[in-house]
Amino acid sequence: MISHSTSAKRYFIGIMSGTSLDGVDAALVAHTGDAFQQIDQAFVPYPAPVKQILLALHEPANNELHVAAMMANTLAALYADAVQKLLAQSGLPAAEITAIGCHGQTIRHCPDLPDAQAYTLQIGNHARLAELTKIAVVGDFRSRDIAAGGQGAPLVPAFHQAVFASASRNRAIINIGGIANISWLPATGQVTGFDSGPGNMLLDQWTQQHTGQAYDANGDWSAGGQVNDALLQAMLAEPYLALAAPKSTGRDLFNQQWLARHLQTKTDRPQNIARSLVELTAVSIADAITRFCPNTDEVYVCGGGAHNRLLMSRLSALLGCAIEPSDTLGVDADWVEAVAFAWLAQRCIDGLSGNLPAVTGAHGPRVLGAIYPA
Repeated sequence: MISHSTSAKRYFIGIMSGTSLDGVDAALVAHTGDAFQQIDQAFVPYPAPVKQILLALHEPANNELHVAAMMANTLAALYADAVQKLLAQSGLPAAEITAIGCHGQTIRHCPDLPDAQAYTLQIGNHARLAELTKIAVVGDFRSRDIAAGGQGAPLVPAFHQAVFASASRNRAIINIGGIANISWLPATGQVTGFDSGPGNMLLDQWTQQHTGQAYDANGDWSAGGQVNDALLQAMLAEPYLALAAPKSTGRDLFNQQWLARHLQTKTDRPQNIARSLVELTAVSIADAITRFCPNTDEVYVCGGGAHNRLLMSRLSALLGCAIEPSDTLGVDADWVEAVAFAWLAQRCIDGLSGNLPAVTGAHGPRVLGAIYPA
């Protein structure tokens, strides 16, 4: 439960479109003095051409500024569609929503550049979204943390602490989207969090390439393959995986080119490569928890990867414990990140910090986000 100075009920909408590039998750939440409760949710898929353009924007190209600006307008329209869908489902008018928290779509994330040149870029045209919905929008959550010397990510551990922490149990929360990140919530002591490495991203791309499906449902296709040990060890030797927090990553590192470099000398059946990518995700997460989350009592998972039965089975075996969905703690595993950005919007509107310096490496707590009035 989250404390707040006012007892009046307010509604916020959180919008998340992550590295998986599957579409827009939107969650409607009610916030009162002692509760932050999910009310409704909606999903708007990305049309195939939108996904293709967003993938291309991760690499330098001719006229990319124009393409990015046009795509930001397209995204604003898709975000607005998700908001309208939520309002229609819930019966709430736009005037009842205090604000929308919109993460935007990351197309570059470069927090480790030297000489104060670090930056992160999420597109989405928040001004247009405010105009289309007639609701205030809070966006650009990551930039202030980076300006304060932080990684700008992950931001969800602060939300995880607010809603998932226990006074008696050491909990690890694993969020598996395109990238996997871990929040360490000890019963006493300092909360930490970091991006552990690839989540679904590499497997999704490989599955699309070889089966025509957007993802490997339940891990069924991967389960028919065998781990290529030489390939797995080569991928696990990626220096990022051994770094201590604070750290964050994305498609700027773990992309098709990264996988292609490893496959130049280690070819195999496509199904075996898929199985090896599942193992990469499982082992990198398990290793990170073992190294950085001591004496873990409970492990919970959220994000799309929670539905991959093969991945969950491997994680459970590697960690030697059961892994429960975040539903057990009161937030549906599919909607945790969208709800988190509704929470971050509330923090910004109320002038409260939204980052955890121990997670991002920022010089101190900061109010995150820029407000675009209705």
